[in-house]
Amino acid sequence: MKYFILSDIHGSAYYFKKAMIQFEAFHCDKLLLLGDLLYHGPRNDLPHGFDVKTLVNLFNERKEQILAIQGNCDAEVDQMVLSFPLNKELIIKENKRTLYLTHGHHLKEIDFSNLSKNSLILYGHTHIPTFYMKEDLYYFNPGSISLPKENNKHTFGIYEENHLYLYDEDGNLLHQYTL
Repeated sequence: MKYFILSDIHGSAYYFKKAMIQFEAFHCDKLLLLGDLLYHGPRNDLPHGFDVKTLVNLFNERKEQILAIQGNCDAEVDQMVLSFPLNKELIIKENKRTLYLTHGHHLKEIDFSNLSKNSLILYGHTHIPTFYMKEDLYYFNPGSISLPKENNKHTFGIYEENHLYLYDEDGNLLHQYTL
């Protein structure tokens, strides 16, 4: 299974469309949305291409491919227009690895002691691409496709068979990680 990982879209239909061009080009199977899907929140500027109604339609067209997490900017009312659930967290068993999906705004409060060694924590929230290992767990943040911070590029991730890749919006490889 090849997973396409996006976080912090914040209502940008423009950047979601760009990401879906890459989703198709890389022949991905599932789309993992790590939260903050529709709205920009009080601390962020409006992203380029902010168009929530169009974005909702684009999401719903792909509902069978999407596994989504609710972010801190996602409201209960968003679930009324989305055709897929916004989960607080998700656990995916992929071969011998566990993928744990969360938004990341409560990352320090989560007890990961029940996860097996070498599990992969996928999170967003910070808008900064990050990869590290801590206490036998891998952590990966794909950054933000629409509102990158700290002079980072617009980015997304791909996970397949113990490999993580970080790409810019145009599909240029920025980093590759082997787990």
